[in-house]
Amino acid sequence: MTSASLPEIYAAGSARIRERFESAGEGGAASEARSALVDKLVAEFFRSLTGRGPGPAEGISLVGLGGYGRSELFPHSDVDLLFLAKSQRVLDARREPFAALTRTLWDLGLRVGSTARTLEECGKLDRDNLEFSISLLDSRHLAGDSELSARLHESMIPRLVRRERADLAADLIKMTAQRHDKFGNTIFHLEPNVKEAPGGLRDYQVARWLGLIQELGLRKRWARPESLWPSPLASEAAEAARFLADLRTFIHYQRGRDDNQLSYELQEQAARRGVGMRDSRLPPSEWMRIYFRRARAINRLARRLLDDAAPPRKRLLGLYRDSKSRLSTPEFSVVRGEIYPRQPELSGLDALLRAFELMARHGLELGREAERRVEQAVAKLDSGEPPHSEALWQDFRKILAAPEAARALRAMHRFGFLNHIFPEFRAVDALVLRDFYHRYTVDEHSLRTIENLGRLRGWRRSLPGEAGSPSPAGAGATGWEPQFGEILSELEQPELLVLSLLFHDVGKGMPSTDHVEGSLAAVDRVFERLALAPEERETVRFLISKHLEMSRTIQRRDIFALETVREFAQKVETSERLKMLTLLTYTDIKSVNPEALTPWKAEMLWQLYTATSNYLARSLDEERFTGAGDSASQAAMAAGLPAESRREFAAFLEGFPRRYLRSHSPDVIARHFRMEQGLRNEPAQVRLENRGRFWELTVLTRDRPFLFASLTGTLAAWGLNILKADAFGNARGNVLDIFRFADVHRTLELNPSEVERFKKSLTDVLAGAQSVERLMSGRAAPRAGRTKVGISTQVRFEEPPSLEGAARTTLLELITYDRPGLLYQVSSAIAELGLNIEVALIDTEGEKVIDVFYLTEKGAPLAAPTEKALRESLLRRL
Repeated sequence: MTSASLPEIYAAGSARIRERFESAGEGGAASEARSALVDKLVAEFFRSLTGRGPGPAEGISLVGLGGYGRSELFPHSDVDLLFLAKSQRVLDARREPFAALTRTLWDLGLRVGSTARTLEECGKLDRDNLEFSISLLDSRHLAGDSELSARLHESMIPRLVRRERADLAADLIKMTAQRHDKFGNTIFHLEPNVKEAPGGLRDYQVARWLGLIQELGLRKRWARPESLWPSPLASEAAEAARFLADLRTFIHYQRGRDDNQLSYELQEQAARRGVGMRDSRLPPSEWMRIYFRRARAINRLARRLLDDAAPPRKRLLGLYRDSKSRLSTPEFSVVRGEIYPRQPELSGLDALLRAFELMARHGLELGREAERRVEQAVAKLDSGEPPHSEALWQDFRKILAAPEAARALRAMHRFGFLNHIFPEFRAVDALVLRDFYHRYTVDEHSLRTIENLGRLRGWRRSLPGEAGSPSPAGAGATGWEPQFGEILSELEQPELLVLSLLFHDVGKGMPSTDHVEGSLAAVDRVFERLALAPEERETVRFLISKHLEMSRTIQRRDIFALETVREFAQKVETSERLKMLTLLTYTDIKSVNPEALTPWKAEMLWQLYTATSNYLARSLDEERFTGAGDSASQAAMAAGLPAESRREFAAFLEGFPRRYLRSHSPDVIARHFRMEQGLRNEPAQVRLENRGRFWELTVLTRDRPFLFASLTGTLAAWGLNILKADAFGNARGNVLDIFRFADVHRTLELNPSEVERFKKSLTDVLAGAQSVERLMSGRAAPRAGRTKVGISTQVRFEEPPSLEGAARTTLLELITYDRPGLLYQVSSAIAELGLNIEVALIDTEGEKVIDVFYLTEKGAPLAAPTEKALRESLLRRL
């Protein structure tokens, strides 16, 4: 075999392996065949560089690590090599041949990871690189001195593991926890990573490594890891690993690289070909349910072995030291935070519900024996009609009302008990719905809403001067958790909210075109079996039927307008319903994906809650600020101003909408007042602040045609992505525009001088010294991107509700896909028709934009011909 022919040999061999896989679909066979092919190449390169025969290779050997060491080399996986030498002298003398071998393999198109160590170094724990010592568990001799490799495998590695077993296991537990945390500690992703996500192939290898560490550390011998696992978890996990090996091989071939993401597109292709199923063909949603069952089997095995390897859990309180713990019951003992059954078996619904109630009430876990008993008890339950009794609701509501309800519900779902008592929930079990915004399956999303609700129990708002409570600004994902936590503490029947969260999306798995209607139909069947009181049924039905109402109001309405608050208050009717709907909305948004609930959305949700709560308490004021009717408010805001400025300050506030006053602190309002004073000397006042996650631009100037379009055009010309926009006007004819935008390319952050240049560009546009069109012409036209899910452009007009009966404005709602310069195109179309923007509400959901404008035409709502002209203009541009 000549070096000139090696690329052809590798290419031909790889083509044959792929051809066999396309025919048989066996990923394990393909990875073994590729390992064997690379073995031949590596051995040939090694001999050509070190010389042939036993002499030249004495004291050096080539060893495969990781997946290559296991002979599991997927189509585009890395080739991990260890250059092993008996001494440092030999290693130093052979470094160049080793480096040349690596370069040759790279030239061949292989991705190679290599390290060079002496035998003695391999026998010591590298505390700066514990992963290397773990990788030795998969070592395999490839070429060179076989006796040297044998010493590594039979002597050095077992001695290392026996000596450092605790540290190796601890490092593996830590690495796994960190990796799982990156994926939200769930297997139920809509587009999962089949290697790294929980339940993926990496978890399977973790289980193998833990088994080997245990066997080598205690019994001082090598063993087949699968033979060490508990049954039946071992057989289920092995079958799941074969499925994932088929799938990962398929993904690599389809992507042409080491990509392990199971995208929507690949899910369709895999289901169509029956990947992992051999001859079966299923719809993508059903095929994904097979995937999740396989991932669940691996994840369950890995969790069991990780728990076994972890040191005994420590508790802050000595509650769990023995079976006499005050948490123990006649049926269950509680030991070190785990539940153990006292009776030979668990029988009937009542016993199972009491076990899960113990979990929910005290945050406990089921012990190993308890898990086995629960599995047996669930398997014996009648598979016919679901249970039907008032007692079932009385037991189940105790679980829902407990602090750790989500923990118990997850366990009930994992063991199939939740689906037994509520067959309606089967409709969303591991259900994948294609969505660019949601990250998790429907059942996982529902359980996360309950989990996020439970996390609010630890929050409460600090009183002035009170220590020991977290502050909104410094804790939590949004900073608003204490406020929402306070609402939760005030609920009269939190179990009704949890029941609503559990079933609010089950309609997504039903034939109904409207998932809300499907969810209501399902929960009506549940009501009949649980015998809820009529008023309880109405509360749950209200929460499910209106679970999108608050989000829509925030996105599409001016929540600071009195008519919006009044309309929303009429829908919720009572303060208790308002509290529950607010918390449902909070948890629903937060559970979509980790970035969905931004601080701004949390703040808007809180603002809508407080405004509606005030309205229900009969304490709302008029829509516009007037000095005559608001002397007390005016005095409070002007308290820090000099006496001679207070009259001017009153004139500044006159005519501003109340949403401006409610959404800004007195300090910020005073700053805006000072900016207005600056208009005496300059035509516009501009303030730019870096707020960390976004930049905030404040512009105060006289109102004029094309003002909003000029501002959005300048931002677009600079490549800045507008996240939110607000416009306010007072009786003097001055306009206050506030934009929050993302500096995607970090132009302003990395180049401080550009900040002043941007502000000058903006003031030049406002002064007429620079045209927006010229600025835009210097910007490269953006390429139209492809969205994951099709988003059709929608333009809708309606009259917003009004306290006086007749609407003062026309509401324009625009839904389309996000793109650079979008808001400039929209605002230009509005300005060209001579329309005035009273309010602009800008929001995005993934790739979808929802823009809402309150428009007037000469101070009145838009006429029908104007609406038609604007619609046509927008559709032409978009």
